[in-house]
Amino acid sequence: MKLILTRHGETIENRDEICQGHLPGTLSKLGIEQAKKLALRLKHEKIDAIYSSDLARAADTAKIIAKYHPQVPLHFVKELRERDHKHFAGKKIDEIDMDKFDSESEPWSQMQIRIKKILDKAYEKYPDSKVLFVGHGAINMALTSVILNKPPEKIDKIDIPPNTAVSIFEIREDKNHKVHLLNCVKHLE
Repeated sequence: MKLILTRHGETIENRDEICQGHLPGTLSKLGIEQAKKLALRLKHEKIDAIYSSDLARAADTAKIIAKYHPQVPLHFVKELRERDHKHFAGKKIDEIDMDKFDSESEPWSQMQIRIKKILDKAYEKYPDSKVLFVGHGAINMALTSVILNKPPEKIDKIDIPPNTAVSIFEIREDKNHKVHLLNCVKHLE
Protein backbone atom coordinates (compact mmCIF):
# COMPACT_ATOMS: atom_id res chain seq x y z
CA MET A 1 0.00 0.00 0.00
CA LYS A 2 1.19 3.49 -0.81
CA LEU A 3 0.39 5.79 2.11
CA ILE A 4 0.26 9.57 1.75
CA LEU A 5 0.30 11.22 5.16
CA THR A 6 -0.49 14.87 5.77
CA ARG A 7 -1.34 17.25 8.57
CA HIS A 8 -4.23 19.69 8.68
CA GLY A 9 -3.82 23.35 7.73
CA GLU A 10 -2.90 25.99 10.30
CA THR A 11 -5.59 26.66 12.88
CA ILE A 12 -6.48 29.78 14.79
CA GLU A 13 -5.29 27.86 17.86
CA ASN A 14 -1.92 27.04 16.23
CA ARG A 15 -1.48 30.71 15.39
CA ASP A 16 -2.45 31.80 18.92
CA GLU A 17 -0.25 29.09 20.53
CA ILE A 18 -3.12 27.26 22.21
CA CYS A 19 -2.80 23.56 23.03
CA GLN A 20 -5.53 21.77 21.07
CA GLY A 21 -5.38 18.04 21.74
CA HIS A 22 -8.90 16.70 21.15
CA LEU A 23 -10.47 20.14 20.70
CA PRO A 24 -11.96 20.53 17.20
CA GLY A 25 -9.82 23.49 16.11
CA THR A 26 -10.71 26.01 13.42
CA LEU A 27 -8.69 26.49 10.26
CA SER A 28 -7.29 30.01 10.02
CA LYS A 29 -7.41 31.98 6.77
CA LEU A 30 -3.82 30.85 6.16
CA GLY A 31 -4.81 27.26 7.05
CA ILE A 32 -7.58 27.26 4.45
CA GLU A 33 -5.10 28.54 1.84
CA GLN A 34 -2.59 25.85 2.87
CA ALA A 35 -5.30 23.17 2.54
CA LYS A 36 -6.24 24.46 -0.93
CA LYS A 37 -2.60 24.35 -2.04
CA LEU A 38 -2.29 20.83 -0.63
CA ALA A 39 -5.45 19.80 -2.48
CA LEU A 40 -3.99 21.13 -5.73
CA ARG A 41 -0.77 19.21 -5.07
CA LEU A 42 -2.74 15.99 -4.60
CA LYS A 43 -5.27 16.72 -7.37
CA HIS A 44 -3.74 14.30 -9.89
CA GLU A 45 -2.89 11.52 -7.42
CA LYS A 46 -4.95 8.38 -7.89
CA ILE A 47 -6.20 8.06 -4.32
CA ASP A 48 -8.33 5.04 -3.47
CA ALA A 49 -9.39 6.03 0.06
CA ILE A 50 -9.09 8.98 2.42
CA TYR A 51 -8.97 8.54 6.18
CA SER A 52 -9.12 11.67 8.32
CA SER A 53 -9.20 12.49 11.98
CA ASP A 54 -12.77 13.32 12.95
CA LEU A 55 -11.61 16.56 14.62
CA ALA A 56 -12.81 19.60 12.61
CA ARG A 57 -9.38 20.98 11.66
CA ALA A 58 -8.34 17.74 9.97
CA ALA A 59 -11.82 16.90 8.67
CA ASP A 60 -12.09 20.34 7.02
CA THR A 61 -8.67 19.86 5.40
CA ALA A 62 -9.71 16.40 4.16
CA LYS A 63 -12.95 17.80 2.69
CA ILE A 64 -10.99 20.41 0.73
CA ILE A 65 -8.76 17.65 -0.69
CA ALA A 66 -11.76 15.40 -1.38
CA LYS A 67 -13.31 18.00 -3.71
CA TYR A 68 -10.80 16.80 -6.32
CA HIS A 69 -11.59 13.15 -5.54
CA PRO A 70 -15.41 13.04 -5.34
CA GLN A 71 -15.69 9.28 -5.94
CA VAL A 72 -13.15 8.37 -3.25
CA PRO A 73 -14.50 7.09 0.08
CA LEU A 74 -13.81 9.53 2.94
CA HIS A 75 -13.64 8.01 6.43
CA PHE A 76 -13.57 10.16 9.60
CA VAL A 77 -11.93 8.14 12.37
CA LYS A 78 -10.96 8.67 16.00
CA GLU A 79 -7.69 6.75 15.61
CA LEU A 80 -6.20 9.68 13.67
CA ARG A 81 -7.04 12.21 16.38
CA GLU A 82 -4.29 14.32 17.89
CA ARG A 83 -2.65 13.32 21.15
CA ASP A 84 -5.09 13.74 24.02
CA HIS A 85 -3.64 16.50 26.17
CA LYS A 86 -6.48 16.15 28.70
CA HIS A 87 -6.71 19.19 31.01
CA PHE A 88 -4.03 21.08 29.05
CA ALA A 89 -6.33 21.39 25.99
CA GLY A 90 -7.44 24.97 25.48
CA LYS A 91 -4.59 26.49 27.47
CA LYS A 92 -1.96 28.81 26.03
CA ILE A 93 1.34 26.96 25.56
CA ASP A 94 3.22 29.42 27.80
CA GLU A 95 0.74 28.69 30.64
CA ILE A 96 1.42 24.94 30.64
CA ASP A 97 3.79 23.32 33.13
CA MET A 98 5.94 21.46 30.60
CA ASP A 99 7.43 19.30 33.36
CA LYS A 100 4.00 17.67 33.70
CA PHE A 101 2.87 17.89 30.06
CA ASP A 102 4.21 14.54 28.82
CA SER A 103 3.35 12.57 31.94
CA GLU A 104 -0.22 13.92 32.10
CA SER A 105 -1.02 13.66 28.37
CA GLU A 106 -1.91 10.51 26.43
CA PRO A 107 1.09 8.15 26.55
CA TRP A 108 3.09 7.79 23.32
CA SER A 109 2.74 4.00 23.61
CA GLN A 110 -1.07 4.33 23.58
CA MET A 111 -0.85 6.54 20.50
CA GLN A 112 1.23 3.91 18.70
CA ILE A 113 -1.39 1.27 19.49
CA ARG A 114 -4.28 3.33 18.13
CA ILE A 115 -2.45 4.52 15.00
CA LYS A 116 -1.27 0.98 14.24
CA LYS A 117 -4.89 -0.17 14.45
CA ILE A 118 -6.03 2.19 11.67
CA LEU A 119 -2.91 1.54 9.60
CA ASP A 120 -3.54 -2.21 9.75
CA LYS A 121 -7.23 -1.69 8.94
CA ALA A 122 -6.41 0.45 5.89
CA TYR A 123 -3.75 -2.03 4.73
CA GLU A 124 -6.15 -4.95 5.09
CA LYS A 125 -8.79 -3.16 2.99
CA TYR A 126 -6.44 -1.47 0.45
CA PRO A 127 -3.22 -3.55 0.25
CA ASP A 128 -2.45 -2.65 -3.37
CA SER A 129 -3.88 0.87 -3.33
CA LYS A 130 -2.98 4.46 -2.55
CA VAL A 131 -4.45 5.77 0.71
CA LEU A 132 -4.37 9.28 2.18
CA PHE A 133 -4.32 9.91 5.95
CA VAL A 134 -5.09 13.43 7.23
CA GLY A 135 -3.97 13.81 10.82
CA HIS A 136 -2.18 16.07 13.26
CA GLY A 137 1.35 16.81 14.41
CA ALA A 138 1.80 14.30 17.23
CA ILE A 139 -0.29 11.47 15.78
CA ASN A 140 1.62 11.77 12.50
CA MET A 141 4.85 11.52 14.52
CA ALA A 142 3.47 8.38 16.19
CA LEU A 143 2.56 6.89 12.81
CA THR A 144 6.01 7.67 11.45
CA SER A 145 7.54 5.95 14.48
CA VAL A 146 5.45 2.83 13.81
CA ILE A 147 6.50 2.81 10.14
CA LEU A 148 10.17 3.29 11.11
CA ASN A 149 9.85 0.67 13.88
CA LYS A 150 10.85 3.10 16.64
CA PRO A 151 9.90 2.57 20.29
CA PRO A 152 7.45 5.01 21.93
CA GLU A 153 10.20 6.80 23.86
CA LYS A 154 11.76 7.87 20.54
CA ILE A 155 8.63 9.54 19.11
CA ASP A 156 9.51 12.97 20.49
CA LYS A 157 12.79 12.79 18.51
CA ILE A 158 10.84 12.70 15.23
CA ASP A 159 10.36 16.10 13.59
CA ILE A 160 6.91 17.62 14.08
CA PRO A 161 5.41 17.88 10.60
CA PRO A 162 4.56 21.43 9.51
CA ASN A 163 0.94 22.18 8.63
CA THR A 164 -0.05 20.34 5.40
CA ALA A 165 3.35 18.63 5.14
CA VAL A 166 3.28 15.58 2.87
CA SER A 167 4.99 12.28 3.64
CA ILE A 168 4.80 9.23 1.41
CA PHE A 169 5.44 5.67 2.58
CA GLU A 170 5.30 2.24 1.02
CA ILE A 171 3.62 -0.04 3.54
CA ARG A 172 4.58 -3.69 3.12
CA GLU A 173 3.16 -6.84 4.60
CA ASP A 174 6.61 -7.90 5.80
CA LYS A 175 6.84 -4.62 7.80
CA ASN A 176 9.92 -3.60 5.78
CA HIS A 177 8.28 -0.26 5.01
CA LYS A 178 9.92 2.32 2.78
CA VAL A 179 10.01 6.12 3.14
CA HIS A 180 9.67 7.96 -0.19
CA LEU A 181 9.12 11.50 1.15
CA LEU A 182 9.10 13.05 4.61
CA ASN A 183 7.42 16.31 5.68
CA CYS A 184 7.56 18.04 2.28
CA VAL A 185 5.92 21.48 2.04
CA LYS A 186 7.00 22.51 -1.48
CA HIS A 187 3.34 23.19 -2.36
CA LEU A 188 3.40 26.13 0.08
CA GLU A 189 6.28 27.94 -1.67
